[in-house]
Amino acid sequence: MGKLHAPIPAKLFVGMISRDPGLFQTCTERLAGAFGPVDIRSEILPWEHSDYYRDEMGTDLRRKFIFFERLIDPGDLSRIKLHTMQLERELSLVAAKRAVNLDPGYITEAKVVLATAKDFPHRIYIGEGIYAESTLHYSKNSGSYIAVDHTYPDFRSQYNRDLFNKAREKLRTTLHSE
Repeated sequence: MGKLHAPIPAKLFVGMISRDPGLFQTCTERLAGAFGPVDIRSEILPWEHSDYYRDEMGTDLRRKFIFFERLIDPGDLSRIKLHTMQLERELSLVAAKRAVNLDPGYITEAKVVLATAKDFPHRIYIGEGIYAESTLHYSKNSGSYIAVDHTYPDFRSQYNRDLFNKAREKLRTTLHSE
């Protein structure tokens, strides 16, 4: 018979997309107030991977990731997603038009997991209307996270995989120093 174990803590991150890079700082401050200090920040890069947000957010979108120093219980992901959805609403330009898209997730030594409110066959319901998907998997052979069939195009980029690998190393350092 299997034994239950508490989950290994995970490293929280939030991906942000907006036309207004100034909102990245606002969101970082608000999220740090809720989840603790940020220890890794990506560059602000163009987000040109699809037209998905065009009607809602316009064009000339930018992407930034932030990673948090304090580790989380992976079971808190649905609550964290609900928190980011509330922040999106507070910063909305008008009803149903987001000024910023906030996508939280977490990193473990084995995978990168994203939270979403949309169900698809590769996503698992985790409660409170939220689903999770494992979007990057760590490969011992390559020494890096690798994409899977449903991985978003921007998560496939070498820059972002290097960024997540850097965050994985910080996670490992934290886990193995405790």
